[in-house]
Amino acid sequence: QVQLVESGGALVQPGGSLRLSCVASENIISIPAMGWYRRAPGKQRELVAAIYSTGNTEYGDSVKGRFTISRDNAKNSVYLQMNNLNPDDTAVYHCRARGLDFSSWGQGTQVTVSS
Repeated sequence: QVQLVESGGALVQPGGSLRLSCVASENIISIPAMGWYRRAPGKQRELVAAIYSTGNTEYGDSVKGRFTISRDNAKNSVYLQMNNLNPDDTAVYHCRARGLDFSSWGQGTQVTVSS
């Protein structure tokens, strides 16, 4: 089963930017969907962004226009560029790899937006 390791989380001021990275233990070119999810304290886990093997992308309503997901198959990596961050973006961000018969999650990376 593919293993995922996230990095890039940090404490950032409102209006700031961060780039999260997710590195997979195997080639991701054949993985149908790679995505970022987040869980904020007291809230349910929600989809932030997903990118499919077709190249199509999908975003949660709250991040549209601010976040961008991308993948680099040669580096077995998926990235999440986050701009204009606000305190509501504070959460643990998890990477996910999903196929027809599997779903793998990373341990997560903490993003805190605070002045």
